Amino acid sequence: MWWKTCSFTDKNEYKLFFRISGYVRSLTLTMKKYLLILPLLMLSSKAFSQATTAQYEYQGSTDFQKAEFPGGEEAFRKEFLNMVHAYIDVALYAIQGEVTFIFNINSKGKIDKLDVLPKFKNNEMFVDDMKYALKKVKGKWSPAIKGGVPVDSKAIMKIRFNNNTYDHD
Repeated sequence: MWWKTCSFTDKNEYKLFFRISGYVRSLTLTMKKYLLILPLLMLSSKAFSQATTAQYEYQGSTDFQKAEFPGGEEAFRKEFLNMVHAYIDVALYAIQGEVTFIFNINSKGKIDKLDVLPKFKNNEMFVDDMKYALKKVKGKWSPAIKGGVPVDSKAIMKIRFNNNTYDHD
């Protein structure tokens, strides 16, 4: 054995030598494991990366006409906000910031689904109140038309709420 030929002047040097050589041995084994595993990982990532193709249908095509409210989107926004302020106490919800309303306009020109983002405390009650305000809006949407046939479509409207109320003690 080669370590027996080494001359150690002290028992502590002998112990230190074997402790260090043990670390080196364990490091080389660990490095060998990593060198074997690394190519396998590289090959597995190649195997799992699959090419996916998605077909998108843009609404800007020539045979598509989006849903319209009489007077335009700004008229709908104004009428909707009038109904919200008339029938709903928004201060109950303590909403600050921008809220996105996503609603579905069916093929008959009626709003039948409403989603509100982001979700927050008392969200269900708020959505119910907004649905009520939507029902109170006068005027009917003309539905989206694709290929001469009325189809369902979605409309997105963003409203910024600024609630400047405070509680009295």
